[in-house]
Amino acid sequence: MQTSCPKCQSENIYSDATLWNCLDCSHEWMSAEQAPQEQAGDTDNHVRDAYGNVLADGDAVTVIKDLKVKGSSSVVKVGTKVKAIRIVDGADGHNIACRIDGIGAMNLKSEFVKKA
Repeated sequence: MQTSCPKCQSENIYSDATLWNCLDCSHEWMSAEQAPQEQAGDTDNHVRDAYGNVLADGDAVTVIKDLKVKGSSSVVKVGTKVKAIRIVDGADGHNIACRIDGIGAMNLKSEFVKKA
């Protein structure tokens, strides 16, 4: 059972259904028994395509939307097949590194491809 407020250490607290409340500082919190427990492995850090399939290095993907190539007048057309992708940690959301015939090396967002 909770005996003091975790914020101000006051013993002026009460339970209100699922939350504990402090009368002095108005802080609300869940007790340790009620708080959801995070388990190791709960986070899903897999790269997934537009349909939710997990992508891995070496997979082949197909582009599902016309994509303009930045800094060029080229366009990657719908249905373009890209072989041997590499999964990268792109800070700007581009998490697939690949080489496309006729265009060259580029990065793609996984939301615009489907696993082939």
